[in-house]
Amino acid sequence: MRQPVEIGGGRGRAGIEALRSRSLNVMKDPSTASETGGQLADGERGSANGPARPVRKGGGPRALDGVSSFIGMVWDDPQTIRLQIRPELINGGGLLSGVVTYALVDYCMGSTLWVQTSEEERIATINISINYLQTATEGEIICKTVLDRRNRTIGIMKSEVRHEDGRLLVTATGSYSIFPARKGPRAAPAATDAPPATG
Repeated sequence: MRQPVEIGGGRGRAGIEALRSRSLNVMKDPSTASETGGQLADGERGSANGPARPVRKGGGPRALDGVSSFIGMVWDDPQTIRLQIRPELINGGGLLSGVVTYALVDYCMGSTLWVQTSEEERIATINISINYLQTATEGEIICKTVLDRRNRTIGIMKSEVRHEDGRLLVTATGSYSIFPARKGPRAAPAATDAPPATG
């Protein structure tokens, strides 16, 4: 059985710190940026032993974008995301929507692989195979992801989502593409490049 790759495996201490700071910088809470001048609060900073768990105060979740903010994702570290179940996340059948746990897995896999990439690399989801074993209607759920392996162009991750009471809710395996970042903004096509009018 393969052992999970740890953050920054084989990159040395300086590489680990650079990757960790890159990852945590994108996980700032936009709702508290005005209070802290765009910087993490002292209680939220990581240390040489790893990133600190974000302080949950009036500012809301440490979101990456509008989707993760609405769902309420909170990163403990790049491999661990927590989510408090709210009424808005319950589907018409009275259970936690599968869309929520799928998004949780996708974001957690993405942040796990992200810290294993360089500034010149980008990532995109290719496929996620997900197994819904149980569900929940209240409390907190936690997604944990490990990087199983990666090469120059592909990363493979495995995730589990558990309820705070320890029940296993979801297992998943995902594959992600790793590709070079674009070198600059794509130029808009010239007016003469438009297809000729028909009719």
